[in-house]
Amino acid sequence: MRVAAIIVAAGRGERFGGLKQFAQVNGESITARSVRNARSVASHVVVVVPESYEGDGEGADETVCGGSQRSDSVRAGLARCGDYDVVLVHDAARPLASPALFARVLDPIAKGASAAIPGLSVTDTVKQTMERDDEVIVEKTIEREHLVTVQTPQAFRRDVLVRAHAGNPQATDDAGLVERLGERVVVVDGERFNVKITEFADLEYVTQGVK
Repeated sequence: MRVAAIIVAAGRGERFGGLKQFAQVNGESITARSVRNARSVASHVVVVVPESYEGDGEGADETVCGGSQRSDSVRAGLARCGDYDVVLVHDAARPLASPALFARVLDPIAKGASAAIPGLSVTDTVKQTMERDDEVIVEKTIEREHLVTVQTPQAFRRDVLVRAHAGNPQATDDAGLVERLGERVVVVDGERFNVKITEFADLEYVTQGVK
């Protein structure tokens, strides 16, 4: 399989207080590390950046400006993936995703799946809530046996991902768009340390985890 990767680094970092994806850790930007990890399986890497970006490409083969929403940015990267068989989509803000995880999401694709995503089982009790009389109250407890939290990288057959993005839909992750097509999305084991940098404390955690 010929594999391309899209590294999504076009966010504004509002909760972080700046462009977290270009923060430096051990002399390397968060995005550059994500690009490097993606290269363990991908022969072509596209990084999607904000319009204000003035960097050197973070080690990617191509750099393209993203859109106002995450799905718009993925589509900008997908347009640069040519005729590759498989496209990986990865959030730049997850720099600790290991090369083993990149390889793991490709395995179900090689076996015929349309998409594969990393997931972690939910260990906390989950409750659905509602607002009533200026209070948040519990409506019901959700059975967690079949619940997972989802990470990136996510792997897709390129033709399926192109169909999923037809009509410019929006979603919090690309697997959600593929699910709408009725295609098979396989869940593989994620990694507990594959955190997404959202707040400054997350950067401190990542700094400790970078070798």
